[in-house]
Amino acid sequence: MNAPKVILASNSPRRQQFFQDLGIPFLAESADIDESPAPNEPPDEMVARLALAKSLTVAARHTSGAAKPDPVPPHDILVIGADTVVAVEGELLGKPADADEARTMLVRLRARTHQVHTALALALVAGGELKCKRCLLNTTTVKMRDYSEDEIAAYIATGDSMDKAGAYAIQHPQFRPVQSLSGCPAGVMGLPVADLLRLLADFNLTVKRSPIQICPALTGLQCCQLQAENTN
Repeated sequence: MNAPKVILASNSPRRQQFFQDLGIPFLAESADIDESPAPNEPPDEMVARLALAKSLTVAARHTSGAAKPDPVPPHDILVIGADTVVAVEGELLGKPADADEARTMLVRLRARTHQVHTALALALVAGGELKCKRCLLNTTTVKMRDYSEDEIAAYIATGDSMDKAGAYAIQHPQFRPVQSLSGCPAGVMGLPVADLLRLLADFNLTVKRSPIQICPALTGLQCCQLQAENTN
């Protein structure tokens, strides 16, 4: 099978940066779905559902059954969707609505452990038809440091917290909110790279660079694949 054309079902600049640094040619196409949680839905199940919905929504636009179908392309189309949530004691923390909510989230997370769930979903369109779909879930446990009230205020003032689940970014060069983590730093940023490469390999798609090469520069932390090598 020839390598498929890749569509990233996301406008996230962080996810797009991972794709660019990996050397994966791609197009970005937002899914624009309802991301509200279902009643009593566990966080890990929610991200898997939403990631798959994003990939299938975009994939459907490129099938022969679409309202305005594209001409059947001479190559397959691989649509990649992703979703990330922060959960503390089972409660979801989404993107803050304003500075006050951002502060509330950061105070709640301070000096505590929480989980970041990121799901990756792939949908393959071949010959104008959806052929297969797959989904992987990545969970990272994060321990936040005991940052001060002044540090919270200074970070919120940068505006960086407003488009982040849980109101923080692990890679922020001044705030640096994370004390330690167990799992994938790239997953906390929204794209567990090692999981992505495992899925892409199943579709005959290889990349120019490895997670060990690109992840530390983007996350500011050691790649989980290097941690695994050192453990072994």
